[in-house]
Parts: sequence; C-alpha cells; structure tokens
Amino acid sequence: MMTRPFSTAVTELFGTHLPIVAGGLMWLANADYVAAASRAGILGFITAASLPDVDALRNEIRRCRDLCDGGPFGVNVSMLPKLVTGEKTQEVFEAIIDEGVKVVETSGRSPEAFLPMLKDAHVKVLHKVASVRHAVKAADAGVDAVSIVGAECGGHPGLDMVGSYVNAAWAAKQLKIPYLIGGGVGHGSQIVAALAMGAAGVVIGTRFLVADEIWAHANYKERLIEAQPTDTDLCMQSVRNTVRSLRNETTATVKAMESENPNITIQELMPYVAGKVGRNAYVTGDWQQGILSAGHALAFVEQREPLKGIVSQLTSEMSAAINRVAATVPY
Repeated sequence: MMTRPFSTAVTELFGTHLPIVAGGLMWLANADYVAAASRAGILGFITAASLPDVDALRNEIRRCRDLCDGGPFGVNVSMLPKLVTGEKTQEVFEAIIDEGVKVVETSGRSPEAFLPMLKDAHVKVLHKVASVRHAVKAADAGVDAVSIVGAECGGHPGLDMVGSYVNAAWAAKQLKIPYLIGGGVGHGSQIVAALAMGAAGVVIGTRFLVADEIWAHANYKERLIEAQPTDTDLCMQSVRNTVRSLRNETTATVKAMESENPNITIQELMPYVAGKVGRNAYVTGDWQQGILSAGHALAFVEQREPLKGIVSQLTSEMSAAINRVAATVPY
C-alpha cells in the first residue's frame, strides 16, 4: 500500500489515503463512480435509494467490490425524517451487513435504532447532518463520525443555513468524534483549511459531478462547467425541505408557486421536484428540467475528466496550500 500523504482520524477510520469523502449522489453514485473513488484513494458511497430493490443493491455492491481492487467503499442510506409503513431501511441494512460492506453513510433521520446491528457487524457509521446541533445529537447516539454540510452545499442544506467556514471551527468546540465538513468544498486549499480548523476531512459532491465515471449526459456536465457559484437556487423552503440546485426552468416554476401560495404542500410541488424528473434530465441532458442538486463549488468545476484526475488536482492544491502556510511560519 502506498504511504498515506495525509493522516487524519478519517483516513484511519475508513482506510483511505486522503481525508476526502465523495458524498452519495442520488441516481449517480453507482459502482463505477464509487470504485473510481476507491482507486483514487478516497471513499465513495453507492446510493441505495437509486436502486429499485434490495436485490439490485446486492448486485451493485458485488460489482463495486470487483472494481475496487481491494479498496474501501460504502453504501449511502438516506432515510425519511419519520418511519413510514413499507419502508425498507431494515432490509437495506441487513443486505449491507450480509454483503460485508464496512462503512455506511446515513442521513435524513437519526440512525440510532440501527446502530446495535451495525456495530455488531463492525460497520462504521458516518452520519450526515446540516447543522452542528444535529451533529452533537448524532455523536451522542453513538455514530462513529459525522459530516456537517453548510449553506453552500448542493442538495439539502437544512434550515439553519450556517456556512461551512463557520461550521468547521464551531464543531471543534462541541464534538469529540471525527467530523467532516461539506458544502462549497471543491479546492485543495479548502481541505487544508478545514483540517486546520479541526475537521478530520471533507465531503465533496458538486466538484465530482463532471467526472467521467458519472454516467449523466454530456450536455448536463457541460452546463455545470459553464455555471458559476451564483447559478444555483434555493427552493422548497415553504415545505421545510430546502434544496440548493442548479438554476433552471424548474426552479423558477417552483419558486413562483411558493411565492404565490405560502401554504403550498409538497404534493402540489411533486410534479416538478420528484426525483424521477431529475433522473430523466441526467439521461437526456435537458438540464432545464428537474431539481438538479448543485452547490457553490461550481466555482471549481472546470472540465470533464476521470475522477482520479480531479483527486490528483485536489492533492496538488492541498500541498501548495500547506507550503504557503509553512512559508509564513518563522523559524
């Protein structure tokens, strides 16, 4: 095994070479992408919710293992805020354990009810939250590490809307378990800054969307390359499910509907915000349709290339940042 250029609680916990996690991407984080992350020295997660059933998840896990060359990988389990009839979360975790996966990324609600079975199987749990206060609750519940995503993140930044720069330093005062910072992270210097403030690593999503291993249509990726950090919108605040996504015709429609009807329901928005609409945009390349999660890290999305190339650039930027800081230290 190569010498790890960076050693943190996260690299030790997950067995990676770099303190970088490729966060689960709905519809997009399949075995090809996750295995590419593993081979590049970082940790990725198959998104269980992207697959039609538990058998399909098992097959994707097995395919990923074959592609990983022995490297680590995990599965993302996104749970609804409350348990609903027919939910398959128990079966999903049972499949993950049966297949020998050693890391899960959880989100949506506390994984506390499932921690005994996961700990018995020696599965590490990284729980994703949108605030430091929820990170403290997750730590108290017994998770191994937490990811805290700030207001800049693509997807769901929560309701507190505190930025990643503040979260990174604030969390150090309140947490005793390893934590990662996400939201707007797309440059190696930001990773070094997060480590300096107390984080054990970072979560990256938007920056990786143009990786060759992401199966989405080239037209969608080209739009991301053209886009600026200002080309995102916040929608669905009215139903307390805030989402940051690429500005397009759908976000304009949804924002107008929310403005005109402050009491609008999620059911009324579903024809526009349903996941299948976004998935179709990835297939066709029509980026004007659907809620397509994207964050302020659009600032660093420059070209389509293999994931390994993006990670290599991040590593070079990390080294340069460390050298800049070292040059300011008197001897």
